[in-house]
Amino acid sequence: MPAWPGAVEAECETRCGHTRTALHLIGHAEDILAAGSEHPIPSWMDCFSPARLAVFKGNTQLWAGHLPQACTTLLGVLEEMPATEDEQRTVVHGDLAAVEAAVGRPEETCRYACPAPTQAAVVRL
Repeated sequence: MPAWPGAVEAECETRCGHTRTALHLIGHAEDILAAGSEHPIPSWMDCFSPARLAVFKGNTQLWAGHLPQACTTLLGVLEEMPATEDEQRTVVHGDLAAVEAAVGRPEETCRYACPAPTQAAVVRL
């Protein structure tokens, strides 16, 4: 639970252009998750997990211009994320498309961008 506010703050810092601060906050949240807790995670807190923290991290790396790291992080998220997380997968595909566009690979950009609208439609059904 204590890792979640750091992830939210990191997203705010990223949007404000403070990616260095955001990456520090994400690193701290990763440390908290790795250390674990003796308290069980409340059932209502199903919106946060190590994979979802990695989505924040990949997006922040993208905004920071750390494109190879962003790609590695986001591809790892796709491997770790349960198949039921269609909405998050759409976000990850969008970020991967942005990474590929930033490095000038239009075919790869389309490969990640094209499934995103289809996934979003599935989420809404």
